[in-house]
Amino acid sequence: MKNSISQHQQVIDVMDENGGYATLGFLYREVDVAKWATRTPFKTINRIVQDDRFFFRIKPGLWALKSRRNEVLEFLEIEKAGAKQLETFNHSYFQGLLVEVGNMKGFQTFVPNQDKNKSFLGKKLGEVSTLETIHQFTYEVLVKRAKTVDAIWFNQRNMPTAFFEVEHSTDIFNSLIKFSDLSDFYSTFCIVADIARRREFDQKISSQVFSPIKNRISFMSYDQLSAVHSNTYKLSSAKEEFGFLRG
Repeated sequence: MKNSISQHQQVIDVMDENGGYATLGFLYREVDVAKWATRTPFKTINRIVQDDRFFFRIKPGLWALKSRRNEVLEFLEIEKAGAKQLETFNHSYFQGLLVEVGNMKGFQTFVPNQDKNKSFLGKKLGEVSTLETIHQFTYEVLVKRAKTVDAIWFNQRNMPTAFFEVEHSTDIFNSLIKFSDLSDFYSTFCIVADIARRREFDQKISSQVFSPIKNRISFMSYDQLSAVHSNTYKLSSAKEEFGFLRG
């Protein structure tokens, strides 16, 4: 029991030092689990944050201390947010997760200019992404089209390797058209949205117009993105600890 309380307190302390909130991935990296008597410390952290005596969930993968609830929600500008403000928070939050995953995987990351000043967990998206301007990787008309994609990962040759569109409430069809316009590049495409929109995605991707690139476009739910974000933090932490895993 003593060890269990100690584990709880470690998670609480790390979250408290981070402003009262943290992503699950951040906790995986920052909580010192070296002396924990468990072979599955990340599962233990996942279980601990679900203890509603101390923590509450803000969004998939984002947790906060109950003792600092009002302060955290005010800082994140969602305490008294209207529907439009909440939509903006949701959109930039998931954009930020995509950017952080791309960064940890060693890609260069880009978000549209109009999104660079949007908030992501106390920072601006433009501070989290690595590219101030998009690479001129092709004809200007296509670069201009790519500039509007919510998040792009570029490889070390400055070519786009993955395009992501976060669809909280807007029409998925428009993003699929955008992906189609960019389909001549050796890239993958992904729609990120609430799982409730999976059926809508399946219906629209089945249109004949998208058949040439249907197998290159995937759907990722918010919960799946959160899991990818957390798991990438695990791998990133392992690379830092074990040199032979780098690369």
